[in-house]
Amino acid sequence: MRICLLTPDPGHPLLAETTALLTPRHTVEWTDPGATEGFPDPAALADVYLLKTRTPRALAYARFLEEHGAPVLNSAAATELCQDRTAMAEVARRAGLPFVDTRTEASLSRFAAAEEGLPGPVVVKSRQSRRHDLVARVDDVARLRSLAGQWPDEPVVIQPFTPNDGWDHKLWAVADDIFAGLRRSELATDVPDKTTRSLGTGELPDGWLDVVRRVGEVFALDVYGVDLLDAGGEPVIVDINAFPGIRGQAGAPEALAALALRTAGGGRRPRLPAPRRPGPLAEPQKI
Repeated sequence: MRICLLTPDPGHPLLAETTALLTPRHTVEWTDPGATEGFPDPAALADVYLLKTRTPRALAYARFLEEHGAPVLNSAAATELCQDRTAMAEVARRAGLPFVDTRTEASLSRFAAAEEGLPGPVVVKSRQSRRHDLVARVDDVARLRSLAGQWPDEPVVIQPFTPNDGWDHKLWAVADDIFAGLRRSELATDVPDKTTRSLGTGELPDGWLDVVRRVGEVFALDVYGVDLLDAGGEPVIVDINAFPGIRGQAGAPEALAALALRTAGGGRRPRLPAPRRPGPLAEPQKI
């Protein structure tokens, strides 16, 4: 089989370990869509592509591959959906997923100018998820206006701060395999490091795995991450990521290698998002 990694960083631990598992019997190539001109020859495509980059150029490259019959994990449409936090919240809430309430503002400066007070602490995030984007807790108007001075034209989403114990539950899925970790929240008052402690899935509260699997179905993702907070025993989704790093999770490279081969051999097709239809938002439901 020919497996092609779409990434600027083939040395990423997850990809490097997956490559090492595959190369004894299969060919693994890599392409950085952002560093190429044009598109590949449709007559010489790989058997499967793993999309671990989210730039507009990478998405266009992935769409070209899909249009010419090549399977891409995750699909360009599913990857793009997870970059827009407004769309992410709408899709999740309509599906009844327990996603945090999300309000969209055209710019942070406009939001700050209109706010004379805050009903409580909020979390301000860039609407477009990307490296080094804005994610900050705001407890008062002074902090809000300070951020607006740094990010005046940034389109943002505003979410109520969910009281929690200061730890993010990081859950990752590779097809049917789920991995879990616990990491100190970047919004916590003290963040000594970003070390992730692995959790056994049996350590998670009842129903959390069902939430993660449902995210994969709703967002048509095959390789993805879900960030959950424990809000008094109930899970609250605060973010969804297409093709995250899944660093240091035993078994993740093996799961990814197996998924790539199943897809390359036609045993599994990449999930594709259903067409989005306007409609009322559903209240979050327990899964």
